[in-house]
Amino acid sequence: MSDITYYTAEGLKSLKDELFELETFERPRISQQIAEARDKGDLSENAEYDAAKEAQGLLEMKISKLKNIISIARVLDDTGMDTTKALILSIVKIKNLRSNKEVEYTLVAENEADLKAKKISVDSPIGKGLLGHSVGDIADVETPGGIIQFEIIEISR
Repeated sequence: MSDITYYTAEGLKSLKDELFELETFERPRISQQIAEARDKGDLSENAEYDAAKEAQGLLEMKISKLKNIISIARVLDDTGMDTTKALILSIVKIKNLRSNKEVEYTLVAENEADLKAKKISVDSPIGKGLLGHSVGDIADVETPGGIIQFEIIEISR
């Protein structure tokens, strides 16, 4: 896992905050649970101790994974971004020509996609279909339900 991953500044900060939380609060909490379970006597039949040790292993694995992700992460720079075309980090307002419904999405890297926050991956069918298009263009997006046409109404950042 040495491929560079791209994040917005907000997305990378969120990862760093999560790592800080795990190292600063969760790690000591689990260490305390292990100490308390150890104080209860025989470790060979102590389910509380076993559960705390397993939680510690999972936590350390998660911390290690986050550190690796952060080490290969790069922040996408949106200063001076071309707003004439839909690119990663563009905010694209589109109109579904089938339903006449308008919606606005931010195009992001796969690892930051969050449909509830209206952030879609550039690797998703809609994201792929919008990339490179300009305002006024009709983008044919291939979805599992067939091709849907979207008109690009506005592009901003």
